[in-house]
Amino acid sequence: MSHHRLDRRDFLKGAAVVGVAAAPTLGVAAAGAATLTQVPAPLPPAEAAGYTYLKPAEAEFVEALADHMIPRDELTNSGTEIGIATFIDRALAGSWGKGDRLYMQGPWLEGTANQGYQLPLTPAELYRAGVEGSNAYCRNAFGKDFARCTTDQKETFLKDLAADKISLGGGLPGRAFFTMFYGNVMEGLFADPIYGGNKNKAGWKMIGFPGVMANNAENVKTYSDGKKYIADPLSIADMS
Repeated sequence: MSHHRLDRRDFLKGAAVVGVAAAPTLGVAAAGAATLTQVPAPLPPAEAAGYTYLKPAEAEFVEALADHMIPRDELTNSGTEIGIATFIDRALAGSWGKGDRLYMQGPWLEGTANQGYQLPLTPAELYRAGVEGSNAYCRNAFGKDFARCTTDQKETFLKDLAADKISLGGGLPGRAFFTMFYGNVMEGLFADPIYGGNKNKAGWKMIGFPGVMANNAENVKTYSDGKKYIADPLSIADMS
């Protein structure tokens, strides 16, 4: 999330790639991101396949969130153009969203900050409650749902959510919801396009990531001094 493009560029340049070619696993960007000189042309609209899990109001929230956190600028197209909302919807509809790998037996005690996710909700359930609670909060604070808020209002809400200053409906901690969807947005930007996000490999091209081929050692040596590297990345689908 960023309301300054320079802040976003610095973040993407300074972060490290973690599992960018994998299914839902937090993936942030690598060093040496190439700075483009022109705003990319809008991607062609995706086929109207609809969403599997997200209800209309939830889809509206996720799309607005993706476009706020990943705005269309000289680095990338917008979050929805890249397919981040599609990525999140597929993840929520699948085994990850159903909490197949989460321990869901309880007891549900309040954990410390370094213990990670501790709520008795599957990711899909957390999104459903989180979106409802977020829209209710925004209606109370700004008079409208999150998707219809101004850029500054969205930024204020998300910053307070990240700082754990907001408790959503039923005492749901805002930071838990923020932490989950922030990771999902990053995953949707950098995961393999086969999972619905990173359309046209936009995230990979932005940072010069070669994709699924593990033969980039020589390029790392050649371009480690900050020299611009333009990748032609390969995805899982390209190898099929």
